[in-house]
Amino acid sequence: MKRLHLHLSVPSIERAVAFYSVLFNAPPSVLKADYAKWMLDDPRVNLAISSRARASGVDHVGVQVDSADELAELASRLKAAGAATFDQAATTCCYARSDKSWVTDTAGIRWETFYTHGEATEYGEEAPVPAPVPAPAAACCPPPAVACC
Repeated sequence: MKRLHLHLSVPSIERAVAFYSVLFNAPPSVLKADYAKWMLDDPRVNLAISSRARASGVDHVGVQVDSADELAELASRLKAAGAATFDQAATTCCYARSDKSWVTDTAGIRWETFYTHGEATEYGEEAPVPAPVPAPAAACCPPPAVACC
């Protein structure tokens, strides 16, 4: 079963953890000095926050899957849609071991599709910045390159 993923960059982990813990009536399932994550079933979302990026706001969105086969199917749909993807196997990011496929959509939003298959003791690698999809003529600014997960 798939789960929506939303990663937010926040200026203060402590304040954000307090806010989201009250909002979702649950503590984070992972809590580190620079990162927190809620694996919620209602709504079915993997909400992650970190203080590692340069700017506050939405870092990236994505879809978490439960198997390597689901990831392969979803990544192939991204490729079929014409988007340039960046694939990562057995990467460490956000205190987890995962296989991933990244893409930037037509609005310049980074999407991560991933299958997590273990925990890690360190935050891990920086997220790649996939090749952007050509922007419409009215667009002014490319999205900033920010940290992973």
